[in-house]
Amino acid sequence: MNDFRKKLGVEGGGYRYYGICTAGGMFSAGATHLAVTPLDVLKVNMQVNPIKFHSIASGLNILWKEEGPSSLWRGWSTKLFGYGVQGGFKFGLYEFFKTCYSDVLTGERPSVVFFLSSASAQVFADMALCPFEAVKVRVQTQPNFAKGFFYKGLLPLWGRNLPFSMIMFSTFEHSVDLIYRKFVQKRKEECSRTQQLGVTCLAGYTAGAVGTVISNPADNIVSTLYNKKANTVLQAARSIGLVNLFTRSLSIRVALVGPVVTLQWFFYDTIKVFNGLPTSGGLSRGIEGAA
Repeated sequence: MNDFRKKLGVEGGGYRYYGICTAGGMFSAGATHLAVTPLDVLKVNMQVNPIKFHSIASGLNILWKEEGPSSLWRGWSTKLFGYGVQGGFKFGLYEFFKTCYSDVLTGERPSVVFFLSSASAQVFADMALCPFEAVKVRVQTQPNFAKGFFYKGLLPLWGRNLPFSMIMFSTFEHSVDLIYRKFVQKRKEECSRTQQLGVTCLAGYTAGAVGTVISNPADNIVSTLYNKKANTVLQAARSIGLVNLFTRSLSIRVALVGPVVTLQWFFYDTIKVFNGLPTSGGLSRGIEGAA
Protein backbone atom coordinates (compact mmCIF):
# COMPACT_ATOMS: atom_id res chain seq x y z
CA MET A 1 0.00 0.00 0.00
CA ASN A 2 1.44 3.40 -0.94
CA ASP A 3 1.58 6.46 1.30
CA PHE A 4 -1.51 8.03 -0.24
CA ARG A 5 -3.76 5.07 0.57
CA LYS A 6 -2.50 5.12 4.16
CA LYS A 7 -3.63 8.74 4.38
CA LEU A 8 -7.21 7.61 3.68
CA GLY A 9 -7.38 6.32 7.25
CA VAL A 10 -8.84 2.94 6.25
CA GLU A 11 -6.83 -0.13 5.30
CA GLY A 12 -7.02 -0.32 1.52
CA GLY A 13 -10.24 1.70 1.37
CA GLY A 14 -12.70 -1.17 1.59
CA TYR A 15 -16.45 -1.50 1.27
CA ARG A 16 -17.12 0.15 4.63
CA TYR A 17 -15.11 3.24 3.76
CA TYR A 18 -16.67 3.71 0.34
CA GLY A 19 -20.11 2.93 1.74
CA ILE A 20 -19.76 5.65 4.38
CA CYS A 21 -18.51 8.11 1.76
CA THR A 22 -21.42 7.30 -0.54
CA ALA A 23 -24.00 7.61 2.24
CA GLY A 24 -22.40 10.85 3.41
CA GLY A 25 -22.46 12.22 -0.12
CA MET A 26 -26.13 11.31 -0.57
CA PHE A 27 -27.20 12.98 2.67
CA SER A 28 -25.04 16.09 2.31
CA ALA A 29 -25.98 16.77 -1.32
CA GLY A 30 -29.67 15.92 -1.02
CA ALA A 31 -30.24 17.90 2.17
CA THR A 32 -28.37 21.03 1.09
CA HIS A 33 -29.94 21.17 -2.37
CA LEU A 34 -33.38 20.74 -0.82
CA ALA A 35 -32.74 23.61 1.60
CA VAL A 36 -31.93 26.09 -1.18
CA THR A 37 -34.80 25.13 -3.51
CA PRO A 38 -36.30 28.68 -3.48
CA LEU A 39 -33.04 30.19 -4.69
CA ASP A 40 -32.69 27.48 -7.31
CA VAL A 41 -36.21 28.17 -8.60
CA LEU A 42 -35.29 31.84 -8.93
CA LYS A 43 -31.97 31.02 -10.60
CA VAL A 44 -33.58 28.91 -13.31
CA ASN A 45 -36.22 31.57 -14.00
CA MET A 46 -33.52 34.26 -14.21
CA GLN A 47 -31.74 32.16 -16.83
CA VAL A 48 -34.86 31.38 -18.89
CA ASN A 49 -36.57 34.80 -18.57
CA PRO A 50 -33.86 37.35 -17.68
CA ILE A 51 -36.00 40.35 -18.63
CA LYS A 52 -38.75 39.53 -16.15
CA PHE A 53 -36.50 38.09 -13.46
CA HIS A 54 -33.62 40.55 -13.53
CA SER A 55 -32.56 40.59 -9.87
CA ILE A 56 -32.74 38.41 -6.77
CA ALA A 57 -35.07 40.62 -4.72
CA SER A 58 -37.51 41.48 -7.52
CA GLY A 59 -37.49 37.90 -8.82
CA LEU A 60 -38.48 36.43 -5.47
CA ASN A 61 -41.18 39.09 -5.12
CA ILE A 62 -42.62 38.29 -8.57
CA LEU A 63 -42.76 34.55 -7.89
CA TRP A 64 -44.39 35.11 -4.51
CA LYS A 65 -47.06 37.53 -5.82
CA GLU A 66 -47.90 35.81 -9.11
CA GLU A 67 -47.71 32.13 -8.15
CA GLY A 68 -47.80 32.05 -4.37
CA PRO A 69 -45.25 30.91 -1.78
CA SER A 70 -45.55 27.27 -2.86
CA SER A 71 -43.99 28.21 -6.21
CA LEU A 72 -40.66 28.72 -4.45
CA TRP A 73 -40.57 25.00 -3.61
CA ARG A 74 -41.35 23.65 -7.06
CA GLY A 75 -39.13 20.72 -7.92
CA TRP A 76 -38.13 20.02 -4.31
CA SER A 77 -38.53 16.26 -4.64
CA THR A 78 -36.35 16.03 -7.76
CA LYS A 79 -33.69 18.10 -5.98
CA LEU A 80 -33.80 15.93 -2.87
CA PHE A 81 -33.64 12.58 -4.66
CA GLY A 82 -31.81 13.63 -7.83
CA TYR A 83 -28.99 15.48 -6.12
CA GLY A 84 -28.94 12.92 -3.33
CA VAL A 85 -28.21 10.17 -5.85
CA GLN A 86 -25.72 12.40 -7.65
CA GLY A 87 -23.96 13.23 -4.38
CA GLY A 88 -23.62 9.57 -3.49
CA PHE A 89 -22.00 8.80 -6.83
CA LYS A 90 -19.86 11.95 -6.81
CA PHE A 91 -18.33 11.64 -3.35
CA GLY A 92 -18.24 7.86 -3.16
CA LEU A 93 -16.70 7.35 -6.57
CA TYR A 94 -14.33 10.28 -6.09
CA GLU A 95 -12.80 8.50 -3.10
CA PHE A 96 -12.71 5.23 -5.04
CA PHE A 97 -11.08 6.69 -8.15
CA LYS A 98 -8.68 8.78 -6.06
CA THR A 99 -7.40 5.58 -4.49
CA CYS A 100 -7.15 3.81 -7.85
CA TYR A 101 -5.39 6.65 -9.64
CA SER A 102 -2.97 7.23 -6.77
CA ASP A 103 -1.87 3.61 -7.13
CA VAL A 104 -1.19 3.80 -10.88
CA LEU A 105 -0.09 7.44 -11.17
CA THR A 106 2.56 7.56 -8.47
CA GLY A 107 4.97 10.35 -9.30
CA GLU A 108 2.33 12.50 -11.01
CA ARG A 109 1.32 15.90 -9.68
CA PRO A 110 -1.51 15.76 -7.12
CA SER A 111 -3.74 17.89 -9.35
CA VAL A 112 -3.68 15.17 -12.02
CA VAL A 113 -5.12 12.70 -9.50
CA PHE A 114 -7.72 15.27 -8.36
CA PHE A 115 -8.84 16.11 -11.90
CA LEU A 116 -9.04 12.52 -13.12
CA SER A 117 -10.80 11.27 -9.99
CA SER A 118 -13.42 14.02 -9.92
CA ALA A 119 -14.06 13.83 -13.68
CA SER A 120 -14.46 10.05 -13.61
CA ALA A 121 -16.87 10.24 -10.68
CA GLN A 122 -18.86 13.10 -12.20
CA VAL A 123 -19.50 11.21 -15.45
CA PHE A 124 -21.46 8.56 -13.56
CA ALA A 125 -23.00 11.05 -11.13
CA ASP A 126 -24.47 13.12 -13.96
CA MET A 127 -25.90 10.07 -15.70
CA ALA A 128 -27.84 9.44 -12.50
CA LEU A 129 -28.83 13.10 -12.12
CA CYS A 130 -29.80 13.94 -15.69
CA PRO A 131 -33.44 12.75 -15.77
CA PHE A 132 -34.11 14.38 -12.39
CA GLU A 133 -32.51 17.65 -13.55
CA ALA A 134 -34.61 17.70 -16.72
CA VAL A 135 -37.82 17.35 -14.75
CA LYS A 136 -36.70 19.86 -12.12
CA VAL A 137 -35.98 22.65 -14.59
CA ARG A 138 -39.27 22.13 -16.42
CA VAL A 139 -41.29 21.99 -13.20
CA GLN A 140 -39.65 25.16 -11.88
CA THR A 141 -40.35 27.22 -15.00
CA GLN A 142 -43.56 25.62 -16.31
CA PRO A 143 -46.10 25.23 -13.48
CA ASN A 144 -48.31 22.83 -15.47
CA PHE A 145 -45.47 20.50 -16.31
CA ALA A 146 -45.13 17.49 -14.04
CA LYS A 147 -43.96 14.47 -15.96
CA GLY A 148 -41.17 13.11 -18.13
CA PHE A 149 -37.60 11.99 -17.69
CA PHE A 150 -35.08 13.14 -20.30
CA TYR A 151 -31.46 12.59 -21.28
CA LYS A 152 -31.46 15.37 -23.89
CA GLY A 153 -29.36 17.58 -21.64
CA LEU A 154 -26.74 15.02 -20.61
CA LEU A 155 -23.93 16.46 -22.74
CA PRO A 156 -24.40 20.06 -21.56
CA LEU A 157 -24.88 18.73 -18.03
CA TRP A 158 -21.46 17.10 -18.33
CA GLY A 159 -20.23 20.38 -19.79
CA ARG A 160 -21.40 22.18 -16.66
CA ASN A 161 -20.63 19.66 -13.95
CA LEU A 162 -17.37 18.11 -15.16
CA PRO A 163 -15.41 21.40 -15.09
CA PHE A 164 -17.16 22.39 -11.86
CA SER A 165 -16.37 19.08 -10.18
CA MET A 166 -12.76 19.01 -11.36
CA ILE A 167 -12.10 22.57 -10.20
CA MET A 168 -14.12 22.16 -7.00
CA PHE A 169 -12.43 18.98 -5.77
CA SER A 170 -8.95 20.14 -6.77
CA THR A 171 -9.43 23.57 -5.18
CA PHE A 172 -10.77 21.95 -2.03
CA GLU A 173 -7.85 19.54 -1.71
CA HIS A 174 -5.24 22.26 -2.29
CA SER A 175 -7.07 24.71 -0.01
CA VAL A 176 -7.09 22.21 2.85
CA ASP A 177 -3.38 21.62 2.40
CA LEU A 178 -2.67 25.37 2.18
CA ILE A 179 -4.71 26.23 5.28
CA TYR A 180 -2.91 23.66 7.41
CA ARG A 181 0.55 24.59 6.15
CA LYS A 182 0.29 28.39 6.03
CA PHE A 183 -2.34 29.34 8.61
CA VAL A 184 -2.91 26.56 11.12
CA GLN A 185 0.73 25.50 10.85
CA LYS A 186 0.01 22.08 12.27
CA ARG A 187 -0.63 18.69 10.74
CA LYS A 188 -4.28 17.76 10.40
CA GLU A 189 -3.80 14.86 12.78
CA GLU A 190 -2.64 17.29 15.49
CA CYS A 191 -5.84 19.39 15.29
CA SER A 192 -9.11 18.76 17.07
CA ARG A 193 -12.11 17.50 15.13
CA THR A 194 -13.72 20.93 15.50
CA GLN A 195 -10.67 22.61 14.01
CA GLN A 196 -10.59 20.09 11.17
CA LEU A 197 -14.25 20.73 10.33
CA GLY A 198 -13.55 24.47 10.40
CA VAL A 199 -10.85 23.96 7.79
CA THR A 200 -13.30 21.86 5.79
CA CYS A 201 -15.80 24.75 5.73
CA LEU A 202 -13.24 27.36 4.66
CA ALA A 203 -11.88 25.14 1.89
CA GLY A 204 -15.41 24.15 0.85
CA TYR A 205 -16.59 27.72 0.36
CA THR A 206 -13.48 28.59 -1.64
CA ALA A 207 -13.95 25.53 -3.84
CA GLY A 208 -17.62 26.29 -4.45
CA ALA A 209 -17.04 29.91 -5.41
CA VAL A 210 -14.26 29.09 -7.87
CA GLY A 211 -16.20 26.22 -9.43
CA THR A 212 -19.30 28.39 -9.88
CA VAL A 213 -17.54 30.93 -12.06
CA ILE A 214 -16.03 28.22 -14.25
CA SER A 215 -19.32 26.39 -14.81
CA ASN A 216 -21.66 29.37 -15.31
CA PRO A 217 -21.77 29.30 -19.15
CA ALA A 218 -22.78 25.63 -19.27
CA ASP A 219 -25.37 26.15 -16.53
CA ASN A 220 -27.11 28.78 -18.66
CA ILE A 221 -27.03 26.48 -21.68
CA VAL A 222 -28.56 23.60 -19.70
CA SER A 223 -31.52 25.73 -18.62
CA THR A 224 -32.05 26.99 -22.17
CA LEU A 225 -32.06 23.47 -23.64
CA TYR A 226 -34.36 21.98 -21.02
CA ASN A 227 -36.90 24.75 -21.63
CA LYS A 228 -36.78 24.25 -25.41
CA LYS A 229 -35.45 27.75 -26.01
CA ALA A 230 -32.91 26.12 -28.35
CA ASN A 231 -32.36 22.72 -29.96
CA THR A 232 -28.58 22.49 -29.82
CA VAL A 233 -25.77 23.72 -27.59
CA LEU A 234 -24.56 26.07 -30.33
CA GLN A 235 -28.03 27.58 -30.78
CA ALA A 236 -28.34 28.05 -27.04
CA ALA A 237 -24.95 29.76 -26.81
CA ARG A 238 -25.79 32.09 -29.67
CA SER A 239 -29.19 33.02 -28.26
CA ILE A 240 -27.72 33.79 -24.83
CA GLY A 241 -24.71 35.73 -26.10
CA LEU A 242 -21.06 35.52 -25.12
CA VAL A 243 -21.13 38.04 -22.27
CA ASN A 244 -24.40 36.72 -20.86
CA LEU A 245 -23.04 33.18 -20.82
CA PHE A 246 -20.59 34.26 -18.13
CA THR A 247 -22.67 36.88 -16.30
CA ARG A 248 -26.34 35.83 -16.44
CA SER A 249 -27.49 34.47 -13.06
CA LEU A 250 -23.89 34.53 -11.79
CA SER A 251 -24.78 36.51 -8.67
CA ILE A 252 -27.55 34.13 -7.62
CA ARG A 253 -25.35 31.11 -8.40
CA VAL A 254 -22.51 32.46 -6.22
CA ALA A 255 -25.02 33.10 -3.42
CA LEU A 256 -26.46 29.64 -3.95
CA VAL A 257 -23.52 27.36 -4.68
CA GLY A 258 -20.96 28.72 -2.21
CA PRO A 259 -23.01 27.94 0.92
CA VAL A 260 -24.34 24.70 -0.60
CA VAL A 261 -20.84 23.33 -1.28
CA THR A 262 -19.67 24.48 2.15
CA LEU A 263 -22.51 22.65 3.87
CA GLN A 264 -22.02 19.59 1.70
CA TRP A 265 -18.39 19.26 2.75
CA PHE A 266 -19.30 20.01 6.37
CA PHE A 267 -22.03 17.33 6.53
CA TYR A 268 -19.90 14.90 4.53
CA ASP A 269 -16.87 15.24 6.81
CA THR A 270 -19.04 15.25 9.94
CA ILE A 271 -20.47 11.87 8.93
CA LYS A 272 -16.95 10.59 8.30
CA VAL A 273 -15.77 11.85 11.69
CA PHE A 274 -18.71 10.21 13.50
CA ASN A 275 -17.70 6.94 11.87
CA GLY A 276 -14.10 7.23 13.00
CA LEU A 277 -12.68 8.39 9.65
CA PRO A 278 -10.41 11.37 8.99
CA THR A 279 -11.74 14.56 7.42
CA SER A 280 -11.17 15.10 3.71
CA GLY A 281 -8.33 16.82 1.91
CA GLY A 282 -4.57 16.83 1.95
CA LEU A 283 -3.74 14.32 -0.77
CA SER A 284 -0.46 16.10 -1.51
CA ARG A 285 0.73 15.15 1.96
CA GLY A 286 0.09 11.51 1.17
CA ILE A 287 2.24 11.45 -1.95
CA GLU A 288 5.32 13.31 -0.92
CA GLY A 289 7.45 14.54 -3.73
CA ALA A 290 4.62 14.68 -6.25
CA ALA A 291 3.81 18.33 -5.65
